[in-house]
Amino acid sequence: MNNIKRLATLNRIRQLSRLMDTSLRIPGTGFRIGLDPIIGLIPGAGDLISTAFSAYIIFLATRFGIPRQDLGEMIFNVALESVVGTVPLVGDLFDAFYKSNIRNLAILEKHLMAVEPELEEVASEVYNSEVSQVKNAANLRV
Repeated sequence: MNNIKRLATLNRIRQLSRLMDTSLRIPGTGFRIGLDPIIGLIPGAGDLISTAFSAYIIFLATRFGIPRQDLGEMIFNVALESVVGTVPLVGDLFDAFYKSNIRNLAILEKHLMAVEPELEEVASEVYNSEVSQVKNAANLRV
């Protein structure tokens, strides 16, 4: 996988993790939740759906050659949230606070910073290139 595809996969993981764990801010507080605890409210299927999303995030993370120890920690995070999540109401509160997908994203990013620090440089170059293209397009319209 080339750097652009790797960066796209990393961004997909970031977006899904944030969607599931921190996409919504509770008004009047600084606390954020995602779709995970909300989906978990669906009796029976909710926790299964949330676990499937988390498993997909881990699947994407395996494309980066993450070490077994880190992979095991990621699986543990999802398993813990899945098991505790089955307890009505208490499990949904646990989901809101534990945020296994954000924890797993942090594990992946720590791994990538250690083995592929150039990936952030590529991200900066791509971002700067896109900003330049937008500015050029805006200048053409004027």
